[in-house]
Amino acid sequence: MHEFLISTAIVALAEMGDKTQLLALLLAARFRKPVPILIAILAATLINHGLSAVLGQWITTVLSPEVLIWVLSLGFIGMAAWMLIPDELDDETDSINKWQRFGVFGATFVLFFLAEIGDKTQIATVALAARYDSIFWVMAGTTVGMMLANAPAVFVGNKLADKLPISLIHKIGAAIFLIIGVSTLVQHYFF
Repeated sequence: MHEFLISTAIVALAEMGDKTQLLALLLAARFRKPVPILIAILAATLINHGLSAVLGQWITTVLSPEVLIWVLSLGFIGMAAWMLIPDELDDETDSINKWQRFGVFGATFVLFFLAEIGDKTQIATVALAARYDSIFWVMAGTTVGMMLANAPAVFVGNKLADKLPISLIHKIGAAIFLIIGVSTLVQHYFF
């Protein structure tokens, strides 16, 4: 259960102000149909983060424990730095128009899935699955974290985004990633 809670908290914080959250805002403003948008975000996240968690577990089988500790520690520390760089969403109007023929669900699913590839939350899912040796709980936690961050964005839209202290949220997320990265090294070498 610890893996679930950590994964949920990290991804919910990492997603605040992230390009996929901005995409959720844009899709909500464009289509004005929150339920199919949220279902598509959930489906895209489950598949993307499920594959990412499997990748994280697979990495533990090909790297030695010593190398894995360093990769995970430096990865979490790198994620801490990345959290401090704000995301921007490129003009997605053309992309939305391109995929709109698949309806609200189809367009949202494809755009969200593609936007999540190589994103902070996807990389965090890989690292968390490798760190905690749990595909299911990490995937469940990161998916819940994504939904916690994106559901309000879809329902409330830009009104909520303007009132959230995104910079502070990013600093808190960065601190959590840094703590996990450093504690991974400390636990390995001192305990």
